[in-house]
Amino acid sequence: MLTRSQKEEIVQKLTKELETAPAAVFADFKGLGANDMVKVKKELRESGSTFQIIKKKLLAIALKNNNIDLDTKSLDGQVAISVSADEVTSAKLIAKIAKDNENIKLIGGVLDGDLLTLEEAVALSKMPSLDELRGQFVGLLQSPAKSFASAIQTPQKSFAGAMESLAASK
Repeated sequence: MLTRSQKEEIVQKLTKELETAPAAVFADFKGLGANDMVKVKKELRESGSTFQIIKKKLLAIALKNNNIDLDTKSLDGQVAISVSADEVTSAKLIAKIAKDNENIKLIGGVLDGDLLTLEEAVALSKMPSLDELRGQFVGLLQSPAKSFASAIQTPQKSFAGAMESLAASK
């Protein structure tokens, strides 16, 4: 059983995390084994996210401290919160883990101070990360240049091939 000071410390820490982080997601982990829980925490930690099992009442207080009104009693099962440094990392990883393990699932979240429903949290998990978007953007920038270079080289290759066959025939 947690003491009052431990609970206050947990609430203060989570309040600060929610203030600074762009996104957080809630997960139900009912039935998740200890070994699986360790794997989930490790994977999230490696990506720069946190994963904390929290009492619903403490979560409600931390959310209220950030002017987010959520009736935590409406959240099903046991609740954990994952806070990430970017908008999509936690949601993506929990959704990926949930594909392999039916005992963990997204149940909601917070994005820039606004509550997310289950459907919105799932949609967030399907969005590309900032690094993926950067890669796509670079690919878009390179695509016309590659096409242009190919278009310029094609007539030269054809001309060189024609000259070579003409020289070979004479």
